[in-house]
Amino acid sequence: MPDDLKNSYRAGPDSRGRFGNFGGRFVSETLMPLILELERQYEHAKTDDSFWAEMHDLWTNYVGRPSPLYHAARLTERLGGAKIYLKRDELNHTGAHKINNVLGQIILARRMGKTRIIAETGAGQHGVATATVCAKFGLKCVVYMGAHDVERQQPNVFRMRLLGAEVIPVTSGRGTLKDAMNDAMRDWVTNVRDTFYCIGTVAGPHPYPAMVRDFQAIIGTEAKAQMQEAEGRLPDTLIAAIGGGSNAMGLFYPFLDDPSVRIIGVEAGGKGVSDEMQHCASLTGGRPGVLHGNRTYLLQDDDGQILEGFSISAGLDYPGIGPEHAWLHDIGRAEYVSITDREALDAFQLCCETEGIIPALEPSHALAHVAKIAPELPADHIICMNLCGRGDKDIFTVARALGIDIS
Repeated sequence: MPDDLKNSYRAGPDSRGRFGNFGGRFVSETLMPLILELERQYEHAKTDDSFWAEMHDLWTNYVGRPSPLYHAARLTERLGGAKIYLKRDELNHTGAHKINNVLGQIILARRMGKTRIIAETGAGQHGVATATVCAKFGLKCVVYMGAHDVERQQPNVFRMRLLGAEVIPVTSGRGTLKDAMNDAMRDWVTNVRDTFYCIGTVAGPHPYPAMVRDFQAIIGTEAKAQMQEAEGRLPDTLIAAIGGGSNAMGLFYPFLDDPSVRIIGVEAGGKGVSDEMQHCASLTGGRPGVLHGNRTYLLQDDDGQILEGFSISAGLDYPGIGPEHAWLHDIGRAEYVSITDREALDAFQLCCETEGIIPALEPSHALAHVAKIAPELPADHIICMNLCGRGDKDIFTVARALGIDIS
């Protein structure tokens, strides 16, 4: 565990679990003892060499870390301008960054004596990662997934069931990630004795946002060392897609106190950011409120009711953002932009054609912003983008969007 956590940008959260005005613990009395016990266990694990030895062994021999830092030479040539590197976390076991965090949480769950793991999932990658690690350790796994996402992510639903998980479609609301998280938290309240809730992003009540960030920071830690090896210096710009924001925070966190590095998070702009909320860009089009145990920026109406967002990407289809991102936005350390579905689809195809890599729709949003800014930057400017998931799961969605029937 890195020990340099006491400087300006990397000191949070405070003792109440807050990043400035964001974060905290807004949970029922039933859950508070579980949250406090989880915090105690994690605070102990952070200083336990045996915990990190197990994590690094699994990251290396089970996940396949370190993931490569790849110079996208043909993409760089096609766009012109800046030199583009991709941090290839889509090459992890299970196909995304999610397993980095799941391993840490499930090791903690086993130490706490929990035998039943529940999770929420949108695109299905967190569900697949959770089902995978539960299968490895012989734990019961229940995954809540919005009914709408079940329909558009059938390959991942089948993978979870092959791995022995029970997948429960959630029909409330619009049947997406927010609704899955609601039902998972209800389950947790009901089954506190034997159940551990494995949250997939840097959201939820404290200590989840900081804990998930710390597990995902392996991405940025590797990228920082790999960039020094490849170029002899740090990148000029970091870019990552954001739903709740765990892949982005994992890349950003080790660079927060490097002032020369520009940091850009890319939200899902859906059909375009407007008052009609046909998007999921909570920092661009939302305001602060409380959801799922923490205070952050949310899509909401004048009465504080959470609105249903929209994105072609199931993993970005969430009406909020992790509280540390909200804080970084407000203090100006990171910039946040939005990319539309159409722009993400164009970037998806661009990556396939130039690099022979089929990306997930989530990082395609980040790639679309790379395509916007790279041509205007000098050739000695280095961009590092997190390619946080592969696109096998999205081929049916992309085909439909392009008017192609592959059913």
